[in-house]
Amino acid sequence: MPAVSNSSKNIVILISGSGSNMAAIVEAADKGRWAERYGARVAAVLSNKPEAAGLDFARERGLSVAVVDHRSHDSRESFDAALMAEIDQHSPALVVLAGFMRILTPGFVSHYEGRLVNIHPSLLPAFTGLKTHQRAIEAGCKFAGCTVHKVTAELDHGEYLDQAVVPILPGDTPEALAARVLTQEHRIYPLAVEKLISA
Repeated sequence: MPAVSNSSKNIVILISGSGSNMAAIVEAADKGRWAERYGARVAAVLSNKPEAAGLDFARERGLSVAVVDHRSHDSRESFDAALMAEIDQHSPALVVLAGFMRILTPGFVSHYEGRLVNIHPSLLPAFTGLKTHQRAIEAGCKFAGCTVHKVTAELDHGEYLDQAVVPILPGDTPEALAARVLTQEHRIYPLAVEKLISA
């Protein structure tokens, strides 16, 4: 089956740091031949931080890369407008938040309604927001995990697409638990993205 030369389903991934979930998705797209099978490809990787290490991975893979530095904008609305302008150049079928550490305005979320997904390091609806692993340990939970969900204007809400569970072990630290959860993030996020673009 010949490769699709003009993919109709462009995926834009937003990162702020190492981009490990982005890398997992890019590798899954290559290994799973998403371009051939679904007419889908990772069209661009964008970051709000020019120093984000994940940008190097994206460049090495020959992906389009751009930075929209939030520090050069005096409001969230101004930043989001600039980010939308950059994203929209790629006509995205899907915008994937992969460790993108910015709270997005309702206008941004509305603009990509139904096309915007995120992964959160807890078993939603438990532990929305930050410091999820520390809070789960302090609450005495026996299990933690991660959730892929569609993004709505309400933080860490929206339709759940997939979840993975890991045990919280005796003596666990937030760092040890985070590493165990991250392994599952790398597994379920590409699967959830593939399910969306194959629909």
